[in-house]
Amino acid sequence: MNAVLKLSLLLLIITLWACDNKTELPQEITVIPEPAEMTIRNGSFQLVSNTKIITSDEIEKQAALLLLSSFNGLSDDQVTNDTTKHNFVRFEIEKDIADEGYELEITPEMMSIKASKPSGFIYAIQTIRQLLPIESKELILPTLTIKDEPQYPWRGFMLDVSRHFFEKEYVLKTIDRMTYFKLNTLHLHLIDDQGWRIEIKKYPKLTEIGAFRVDQEDKPWDARLVNEPSEKGTYGGFYTQEDIKEIVQYASERGITVMPEIEMPAHVTSAIAAYPEFSCQEIPVGVPSGGLWPITDIYCPGKESTFQFLEDVLNEVMELFPSKYIHVGGDEATKTNWEKCKDCQKRMAIEGLDDTAELQSYFIKRMERFLSSKGRILIGWDEILEGGLAPGATVMSWRGTKGGWEASEQGHDVVMTPGDYLYFNQYQGEPDYEPLAFGGYVPLSRVYSFEPMVDSMSAEQKKHVLGAQANLWSEFIVDEQISEYMIFPRIAALSEMVWTPKDKKSWDNFSKKIDPLFERLDHMGINYSKSVFAVTASSKYDTTSKELLVTLKNEIPSSEIRYSFNDEPLNASSLKYTSPISLKETTLIKTAVFKDNVALGDTLYKNLIFHKAFGKKMSYKPKYNKSYAGIGDLTLGNIIRGSKNFHDGQWLAWLDDEVEIIIDLEEKTEISAVRIGAMETQAAGIFYPINMIVSLSEDGSIYKKAGELKRPFKENGFPTIEDFEISFERQNTRYVKVMIQNIGSPPKGGGAFIFIDEIMVE
Repeated sequence: MNAVLKLSLLLLIITLWACDNKTELPQEITVIPEPAEMTIRNGSFQLVSNTKIITSDEIEKQAALLLLSSFNGLSDDQVTNDTTKHNFVRFEIEKDIADEGYELEITPEMMSIKASKPSGFIYAIQTIRQLLPIESKELILPTLTIKDEPQYPWRGFMLDVSRHFFEKEYVLKTIDRMTYFKLNTLHLHLIDDQGWRIEIKKYPKLTEIGAFRVDQEDKPWDARLVNEPSEKGTYGGFYTQEDIKEIVQYASERGITVMPEIEMPAHVTSAIAAYPEFSCQEIPVGVPSGGLWPITDIYCPGKESTFQFLEDVLNEVMELFPSKYIHVGGDEATKTNWEKCKDCQKRMAIEGLDDTAELQSYFIKRMERFLSSKGRILIGWDEILEGGLAPGATVMSWRGTKGGWEASEQGHDVVMTPGDYLYFNQYQGEPDYEPLAFGGYVPLSRVYSFEPMVDSMSAEQKKHVLGAQANLWSEFIVDEQISEYMIFPRIAALSEMVWTPKDKKSWDNFSKKIDPLFERLDHMGINYSKSVFAVTASSKYDTTSKELLVTLKNEIPSSEIRYSFNDEPLNASSLKYTSPISLKETTLIKTAVFKDNVALGDTLYKNLIFHKAFGKKMSYKPKYNKSYAGIGDLTLGNIIRGSKNFHDGQWLAWLDDEVEIIIDLEEKTEISAVRIGAMETQAAGIFYPINMIVSLSEDGSIYKKAGELKRPFKENGFPTIEDFEISFERQNTRYVKVMIQNIGSPPKGGGAFIFIDEIMVE
């Protein structure tokens, strides 16, 4: 063989060997939450069955075993305390690293994982999981260095297991998923009116009676019948104390603290059903099967037996939960029974309390002293501020951030969990395309945008902000599939919001991680929402050209939005949206986001019906509610219709008032009908009008009644939207007066809103 041939053969062998041993990264590197510092280098490291896992103590060994259990093809036999210079993973305790922080270094030869506490090792392993390819059987990692630690010590998620019960196995799955996104506090909402979910051995009827309700799951949540105390409940469940121990231990091994919530003094009808003697009236009640308002069957603070009962319950709870914090609720107590109760009035006189707000403060302060004596910290919803805050209490601020601001000013720690940012039981996309939700609108980008520290806080106040938490209330969360859909992907935005330093957070960057995130959620078998891809439409009336300008947008920057009109098909060749669409006649717009010629998410259909009141001046008496002011006076004639999300900016609302709306058509116009678009969500205090009258005038002074539509109240448990049409003989007129009558006093009490999105004149 000549020298040239030998050289060529040698080069071929080297090339083949190099190709066979090359470990290329098959995908883009994305980590959620974004690390504080990450430097990516060229090359890769492969974790294989003969890779040595080096540890030097029990904490490091447990971390190593968690790493090995996370991936197939590895075994416990790889753990050693021997040293080697090649192909190894080393765990090291480094005391200078923050409690939940970690340092990760990967080179072609080795991987180093450093932390000061077990939780740091746990979070490093979650990062490693995200660095690995999704489908590949080979464990190939990029070479890089990461220095990471959380921005906030409280990174929480609340699971409501009371309104609908979820089995222990689902709680364990939720813990795994929280760990994956580096959350560290699972708030279990164990008690509410509709179910008591934890075994208390001293009071067995709490679960024998309180854990089960009459099965009315075939009826809307807010239209379920009142149950008699004698009716046996069959729908529900509870966790035994052994279940709780397993959940707490499982969570602890994954860096998560489980915090129990034992509601008081309200949201406890399930407890009163079991032990009515701890209420003021001592009247037996049934466990409610659905919505309950107002909440009047609450604990009686006038009786010493009530506090003995609660202390007994909390003693058993604290034996099960090592959590530093014990949540006591404290919200939405209707105190009418306290005002009539002799025991409560006597307590108020003895304690020198002026009103029932101060009596509730007494209640919470007394429970705070008890918990404090046991080395625990009481935490409650921001209502515990009312009447005076207990000295050692922590506040969970849900009615916006105001409660958190006030508590921090008083020197108390706070957890921010405002409903309009972090209530995952609200819609995350167009309600017509989503599972039934409580209402409201909390899309992915809104979760991401929240900042727990309020700008107006002083430096000292900001020290008291522990972090933030998202809550999933389960009135409409009837099974695990819907629960997952409401949690994901919003929990990923939550994780980056509370973990990543503020200067490292960017919605543009996060949005680029969504496709890889969805691939991982698919691989994990999680049901999730794709509403982030949904298109929304808004409009503006051009008074000069008399045109409707329709704007289409999407949460993802630079999305490829395409649209078509009427009967035209919508596909990858349809018109690409680049600027507002000008319309002068009734048009059906179909629109969706496209990527790689495929539509993502749901197609939005907007039927924009031009009518004779479009763009015309409207006057209102009284003025609409400032909290629901749509786009102002033009809202009811802008053609864009509102959705079941009454915060979508397309509704005008009035509370308790009878409404007069006058439309100036600018010139005599022939008309024969008026249609009024309204919403009803009785659970939120929104009701259809009970009477609508249309009157016409040529001069704006003298009106003549043209038609009337009466609609008696009907119980309705679902959010609905309806157009109410009032027809009459065709006639010429310039002014149209619409009178809308409010229900005034809803059957369950409280105020009554009217919501109107359009008045169409034909």
